[in-house]
This record gives sequence, structure tokens and C-alpha cells, in this order.
Amino acid sequence: MSGILRVDRLAFVRGGRLIIDDVDCTAPSGSVTALVGPNGAGKSTLLHLIARLEKPARGRVRLDDHDLHHLDRRGLARHVAFVDQSPETDLALRVDDVVALGRFARMPRFAAPGPADREIAAACLDRVRAAHLAHRRLSELSGGERQLVMLARALAQGPSLLLLDEPTNHLDVRAQLQSLALLAELAGQGLTIVAALHDLNLAAAYAGHVIVLREGRVLASGPAPQTLSPTVLSAAYDVDVGVVRDGGPTSFTFSLPGSDRDA
Repeated sequence: MSGILRVDRLAFVRGGRLIIDDVDCTAPSGSVTALVGPNGAGKSTLLHLIARLEKPARGRVRLDDHDLHHLDRRGLARHVAFVDQSPETDLALRVDDVVALGRFARMPRFAAPGPADREIAAACLDRVRAAHLAHRRLSELSGGERQLVMLARALAQGPSLLLLDEPTNHLDVRAQLQSLALLAELAGQGLTIVAALHDLNLAAAYAGHVIVLREGRVLASGPAPQTLSPTVLSAAYDVDVGVVRDGGPTSFTFSLPGSDRDA
């Protein structure tokens, strides 16, 4: 199972309030899809719904026409991996054991990771440039180091769809660029990737497809050059947006509207 993620008329209610409102969107394979929007727009909730961490009020989530909500837990884990923005911190397990746990859906029930699983886990740690952490305890790591370990564990699952909530959270600038470059490389190899990002300049540099949310609805969706436009971003964030084109990746400048500056 690989290819296009399709979200059809997805809705979610919490505390009597409609958080996700009839969301329709797609995420193609072959490029990173960035999920952007202001705080409270519903980015994390939408990812949780796709990953089946929350139950929708209505709607469908499909990957290549397979309904993800019809898969059992092991079947889901073989096809979908999710990296949260706040990985668990109290695990006293060694990092190599944590990453090897990503193989559980690929192993016989109640089996321990075998040599082949350990080899895959080590390769995934190496791929995220965290092989030097293999024998450390997860609870001893910094936030950025934990983020890399959880990405390695997700890759060890061998998923068709990789979901990430703020994958650059806790990372320094170099690590942010390295992580997003890796995601772009993985997407180029056919993995379907959806990542919630706060930094619009990183989204412009690394995403080929963008979904813009505002107040639980899709404001715009499509190829990054068309979707990350000053008109769309201004409407999404209530700011004035400038575009910088200097031969490199497109970047943006932001300022408060005149009426807000004068308030």
C-alpha cells in the first residue's frame, strides 16, 4: 500500500465544538506535503484523525483507496507511522531498543526483535544521523535527540504513510535542515509524507504540496508555489506577507497589518 492519501469530508467534535469541519484534501507520494496554519487551526487534530488516535464524527481516510479505519492495529502500524511533537520522555529503555520496537507489526506476535530487525533499526538510526545515541537511555536525551530517535523508530516500521507533527520541534537550525532534507529524499523514493510545520520558509523550501488550514477548514490545497501565496497566507494568518526571491528558495517576510500596528 503506497501512494495518494485522500481525506474525505472528515469532521471532529470535541466538547460540543467542531474542531475539524468537513475537511477534504489529498497528499501525493513523491513529495513532502506540508500542513500549515495558525495555532488552533486543527493541524495536530487532523494528523491524529488520520493516524486513528482520535475518532472522527464522520468522513473517511484512504490510502490508495484502502480505508485506513478498516485496518486492525497491526495492519495500521505496517502502513502508517506517526511522530508526535512531544515524544515520551520517561522511558528508561536504550535507544536501540526503542527503535527496534518500531518493528513490532512486522514480527510474529509476542516475538522479540531478531537480528534482521536490529539491523533495520540500526540502519534507521544511522539514516537520521543518530547512530551515536544507540546505547543511551531515551530518558537521558535532549528534546531534539528524542525527536530524531522517534523518527528512526517510525522509519523502522517500514510505513507507506509517514505523519509528523512539528518534526523540527526542539531541533537546532542545522538539524532542522537535515531532517527536512531527509524527508524530501524519502518522499522522492515514494513514501507519502504529511508534516505539520510552523515555519513557512521551511515549508516553501522542502514541501512540494501544501494544505493550509484555518479554523478547522481547508483554506487552500495544492502545489506549494500556488498555495504558499501572499494572498492565501495573509488570509490564513491575518498578517501582511512579502515574498523574497533572490535565486534561492522562495522565502517570506511578515508584518502586522497597519491597523494592528496602530492599535
